[in-house]
Amino acid sequence: MTADWRTDRIGSALRGENPTVLRRMRAGFAAIGDVQFLPGYSVLLVDDPKVERLSDLPREKRLAFLTDMDHLGEAVEEACRRTDAAFRRVNLEILGNSDGFLHAHVWPRYEWEPADLVRMPVWLYPHEKWTDNQYSLGPQHDPLRQAIGEELDRLRSVQ
Repeated sequence: MTADWRTDRIGSALRGENPTVLRRMRAGFAAIGDVQFLPGYSVLLVDDPKVERLSDLPREKRLAFLTDMDHLGEAVEEACRRTDAAFRRVNLEILGNSDGFLHAHVWPRYEWEPADLVRMPVWLYPHEKWTDNQYSLGPQHDPLRQAIGEELDRLRSVQ
């Protein structure tokens, strides 16, 4: 694995070098997030680094990306519901404010979140949640990774 996969998330996924990739999807890659302060956070990466926005895709691939986003959202929902009784819902977002390539965020939300944040956008969480090593993706997340991957496989089989 190359150490710089974070600087080229899509290219490293295409080369099989992105360790966060869970599954290849029709229009991209399902990946578990680098930070896990909300366990199960995942990202759908488009499979072409030149694609900056949803409207850059031809209609058929655009619909495939949105279907992939739906499937990743459902997989995260099912896996998180099984692993945490306090699971509430999944939020799906396509923002494009920081990274210059099309991607979608899949945020599981939980009842145990702080009262002042549980109903707010995830982006309002304090900076420490995003940078503290205790929330970094690691081996402790392997069971959740596996559960999300299995759900993605199940959804693929029922298409």
